[in-house]
Amino acid sequence: MTTTSTAQTPVSLYGFLTPKPGHADELRKLLLDLVEPSRGHEGSLQYHLHEQEDGRFFLYEVWRSQEDLDRHNATPLLRTFMNALPEHLEGAPEAYFGAMRSPYPATAA
Repeated sequence: MTTTSTAQTPVSLYGFLTPKPGHADELRKLLLDLVEPSRGHEGSLQYHLHEQEDGRFFLYEVWRSQEDLDRHNATPLLRTFMNALPEHLEGAPEAYFGAMRSPYPATAA
């Protein structure tokens, strides 16, 4: 989960996760259990979970830097989540990464 950016360029990670039939509740719980701890990780600027009408989940994260995102991805919390994820997903996650090109509000940094 690495993108090319400088240490001070905010990066975003976003995408859709489709639960297997009968796994929506379990996937929802796994995803919700990530929200508050992830928001507390150094460099977390935004961390949101949405549920679509079609049953997919949309996760949106913004990190102060690639280094902060890498540190977050290396936590036991994320490793445990990633190990449990395939059991509940229909196909691969539809994930996107990118360096933010619009300025991030100074009050949030």
